[in-house]
Amino acid sequence: MRTGIDILENELVAQYPDVLEILLRDHTTQKNIFWATNNYEHLGTQYNSDAYILPELISGENGNIIMPRVHKDKVLQQSRSKEMAEVFTPSWICNAQNNLIDNAWFGKEGVFNHEKALSDGTKGWEVNPDKICFTKGKTWNGYVRDTRLEIACGEAPYIASRYDSTTGKFIPIQKRIGILDRKLRVINENVDSTGEWLKAAQTAYKNTYAFEWQGDSLLLAREAMLATFIENYTVKFDKEPLLKSIQYVAYIISWNVWQMDGLKGVIPNSCGSKTETTVNLFGETETKHTFCEGCEKGNIHKHNGKYALIKDWTAKAIKARKTSIKIRFIDLIKK
Repeated sequence: MRTGIDILENELVAQYPDVLEILLRDHTTQKNIFWATNNYEHLGTQYNSDAYILPELISGENGNIIMPRVHKDKVLQQSRSKEMAEVFTPSWICNAQNNLIDNAWFGKEGVFNHEKALSDGTKGWEVNPDKICFTKGKTWNGYVRDTRLEIACGEAPYIASRYDSTTGKFIPIQKRIGILDRKLRVINENVDSTGEWLKAAQTAYKNTYAFEWQGDSLLLAREAMLATFIENYTVKFDKEPLLKSIQYVAYIISWNVWQMDGLKGVIPNSCGSKTETTVNLFGETETKHTFCEGCEKGNIHKHNGKYALIKDWTAKAIKARKTSIKIRFIDLIKK
């Protein structure tokens, strides 16, 4: 895979058969993710906000249509920020907030890096070069299994920090600060066989979740997470993983990073009025209009839209069903 911040869909199609199709899958609707933005409507009806993102629409001659926010036109960036509250966070802030989570998990500060002020007035971090130590009953396996979620993830800078989403500067693997980056670093430091590494990496991905409204940003997030997997494996073993391993990680990502209205827990724009027509005892046709109770009352558990499904990959779920199980995301939220 070519090193760079923009992962080209044409490259995915050429080098990794079926992977783009997997990354475009929506397991709640059993269809593809959809655009959920009007930014591409000038390209034709297949790019309308409610249209599904199909491989042929973003590959071949259309291979440069989807690109990271930092490469988008400035006017378009401002429009997306205004209309969809799309705000991208500098890597140093992502790092500082991820550090807070790890400070709590490890019970101490500065495990992965130390934040510092740079000479140009900006902020950054100094990577801890030593192997990460686990004490007080903590283990590297436990860290990899720790479940974490990025909400309204955009291009997922808190999960996979391949580049600074505000400047476009590429970040080498050794300096990355995302949730997955940290888990993969721990795996790299503790595992030397390809089989064990793949198993541990799959566990890391199964315990990392995110959701996003807009389809193009969602695809970029999924692509960044997959590229992170390929890059780490390549650096560790001096070769790329097998296609079947790449496809399986893409499958995990397609479940764990999903399209959703975060305020409602449903597929974006799936709520609305419903019309039901019946025939009464006198043979007369009666039409009844019902509206979304969840939208009217602000109750996340009462929407009539399609609630987003995710997978529970835990050993407990697998033991109960002999497989991972599908659950509604909102069922994880206390009533």
